[in-house]
Amino acid sequence: MKTTKIITAAALSLAVIPTVNVQAESSQKMGYGQGTAVDENNCPIGAADFNAQHGKYNAYAMTNDKKRIILTFDQGYENGYTAPILDVLKEKNVKAIFFLTGDYAKKEETLVKRMIDEGHILGNHGMTHASLPELNAKELSEEIMSLHNYVLEKYNYEMQYLRPPCGEYSENMLSECSKLGYKTLMWSFAYVDWKTDAQPEPSQALEKIVSSAHGGGIYLLHSVSSTNAAVLGDAIDGLREKGFVL
Repeated sequence: MKTTKIITAAALSLAVIPTVNVQAESSQKMGYGQGTAVDENNCPIGAADFNAQHGKYNAYAMTNDKKRIILTFDQGYENGYTAPILDVLKEKNVKAIFFLTGDYAKKEETLVKRMIDEGHILGNHGMTHASLPELNAKELSEEIMSLHNYVLEKYNYEMQYLRPPCGEYSENMLSECSKLGYKTLMWSFAYVDWKTDAQPEPSQALEKIVSSAHGGGIYLLHSVSSTNAAVLGDAIDGLREKGFVL
């Protein structure tokens, strides 16, 4: 049986940088954030710095394709909005990356199968949503590869992109994940959309999503957000009006 594996690194226009062995890679836990400073092209400087520092570990916060924006959704648990989000993506002919936790992959079989059937990418968000830089090499491999193997066996789908929970990472963790065959994807746009009891006002969220557009952007959104489900179609239209491909 042929394993489903769609959208290669080349398609995402990630830099092809061979993994190198770096002596004394740091195990210091760090929290990623793209920051608010941008360059003349509206690209977050923090995301560009992350690429420059960690591309050698196959870790990225933006892609090299300046005409494209990639939508990604972190799937920690289901809140009733994933199906409407998938409906909009299908209507707008947009493919996204959905980063699954183990709990989501096990409980939401219908939605996961729909993601695959409709041409989206599944990403690895950790079997237990653990803080990856706090794990030793054996524990890290178990956290990532147990979910990898579950999705492969359950859905006949081989994942290749990783998003560390909460954006927590270390140089050593990035290196180890690369050795496991994964590319780590952070993000170059995110906003406070995950608080289900304090959702952003839709018009303000839409303006923020569209005004933050930049080439090579990787957008982090959460599917638990009622606001995201409400504005996604208009956001896609707005980004396309700015000339970007999604």
